[in-house]
Formats: sequence, structure tokens, C-alpha cells
Amino acid sequence: MTETQSAGLTRRDCLQALLAGTWCVGAAPANAQSPADGVEDDTWTDTDRKRDVPVRVRWPQSDRHNSALPVVLFSHGLGGTRDGGTVWGQAWAAAGFVVVHIQHPGSDLAAVSRTATSFSDKAGLRAAAGAAQLLARLQDVGFVLNQIGLRRTAGQGHWARARPGTVGMSGHSFGAHTTLGMAGQRYPGFDGLSEPRLASFIAFSPTLPSAGDAQRAFDRLSRPVLSVTGTRDQDVLGNGATPDKRIAVFAALPPGGKAQLVLQDADHMTFGGQTGRATEIVPREPVTRDQQARDHALVAAITTDWWRATLLDDAAARARLNEPVGLRPGDRWQQK
Repeated sequence: MTETQSAGLTRRDCLQALLAGTWCVGAAPANAQSPADGVEDDTWTDTDRKRDVPVRVRWPQSDRHNSALPVVLFSHGLGGTRDGGTVWGQAWAAAGFVVVHIQHPGSDLAAVSRTATSFSDKAGLRAAAGAAQLLARLQDVGFVLNQIGLRRTAGQGHWARARPGTVGMSGHSFGAHTTLGMAGQRYPGFDGLSEPRLASFIAFSPTLPSAGDAQRAFDRLSRPVLSVTGTRDQDVLGNGATPDKRIAVFAALPPGGKAQLVLQDADHMTFGGQTGRATEIVPREPVTRDQQARDHALVAAITTDWWRATLLDDAAARARLNEPVGLRPGDRWQQK
């Protein structure tokens, strides 16, 4: 099905297809990816947890990037797959990063199809987004880091060139919760994690904690964190995650190495890093659709510079972050 053909389907068709576990993005299915494309789909098995973790690995072009390769991880939102973050992953891989897209069983598309009747079934969606699933996601990230280390030590394929100690963590929505959790966020009754192998973070569509003091929750986040959101970054689960609460994350973060990008009229699906009909699972405004390509290009450029500045100590990228090019009236860029 071409992109033009798929555009003729309704949002209801898309939702039903997604919840049935089929692809609704006008693109080839995941198993069509191949190493020849610089993209490898695999499933890594955590024997301790008896859990299979699907991953998609994007490799930089070897003829352009011959030095040791930094690694960045991406965690999809609720009901997503390893397709999540495709736009970002393509940009980051083109800039010389190994990108690992992690799929989280229990809060992925297959899980949501079992708990929700549609993407408007907020109670059903929340059933796949509880504390147990967040903990499982955090453990998935630790497991993936272990696997990367083992593959590098064994000299397995391109992993022999991976750079130790220069790993970035990112994610959208529930993946943003996962990202901040790995950075050290505290939770009521759980002091959280602080994974030392991660050096920098990007949270797409984060939100304030649902309970407790936000500054207390974030007070251990001493490493670089970039928050990315928009003025229409709406509540998709019915848990009160308003645009204002997403924007307020930056103010609650401790100073030092923190930044925020807020895009005027960008909504929640803008930041999932996908295109086509995968972005239509929730209602959207025409203005948001009209500017999505521009927003994607801007976010891809700024986040690439963020990784280059914080993982590679690239002075030119750091200088560009001081005055990002391409911001429009109403967009906001802040650092502290």
C-alpha cells in the first residue's frame, strides 16, 4: 500500500488495524528490514526474566564513520513498537550513532490490543501503563545495556566498534517516563534507578509526576537532560498530562546541563518520531499536520546536536545549541 493509498483510510480504520496488530503506516512491515539497509531487527532474550525483547538496530554507514561508534537508545510510547522513533533514529544514525530501538512487551501494541478496545479507551490504555510495566521497561533498558556490553566484549560484528561509556537514552511519552526513570527519577514508594552507563538523556513529551513534589522526584537528575514538547502536547491517557505540565518538567529539573525545546502547535504524536498514518491514532489539528515535516526536521537537527555535544563533546554542536537555527515565533528554547 502506498502512502497516497493509505491516506484514504479513516482514523477508525487505522485504529482498528493497529489494535488488530496489523501495520497502518503505509510502509513495509518490520521483517522487511535487512542488514543491507543498515537496519537489523532482532529479538534479545533475557533468560533471567524469561522475557523476549525485540530491538531494531540502526548502523551508521561504515564508509563515513570509521571511528568508535557512540550508542543511543530509544523507548517507544504506550502501544508502540520498535518502529517508534524512526525519524529520530534515521537522523541519528546518519550522524554516526548506533541507534537501538527497544520494544517493551506488556506495554507495546500487542499488549494494548488486549486491554483497550480503541485508542480512545483511556481506561484500557492505562491498564497497560501501570507501575509494573514501568519497572519492566527500566529492566529492559538495563538488559539491553548488558547485551551491548557483551556483544562489544565478544567482538561481535559491528558491536566491536561501540564506544563504552558514551550511551544516550531517549524515549517518547511512556518512553519519556522510562528515560527519566533511568536518569534517576524517584517515585512514591520506590527510590528509582540511576544507571551509570547512560551519559545523556532526551525525553520526548515528558510530564510532571502524578503525585509528590516534582523537584524532589527529579533531584538526582544531574546528567544532561533535554525535554522536548509542544503547546498542543495533549493528554492521551486521561491522566492529566496537559501541555502546561509537560512544559513544567524543565523548571522542576535541577540546573546544570538541562535544556528544553517547546514547539508552537506541535502535539503529542509529533514527537513519536513517525510519519504517515501511525500519527493519526488520536485526534489532531490541521495546523499540527501542516507543520509536522518542519517540526520533525528541526527536532532531528537539535537532538542530533544534543547527542554530539553531550556524548562526543563536540564544540561546534554545543555552539549551535546556544542559538538553534529554524525556530519560529512561539517556539521556545531554554537552557540552564
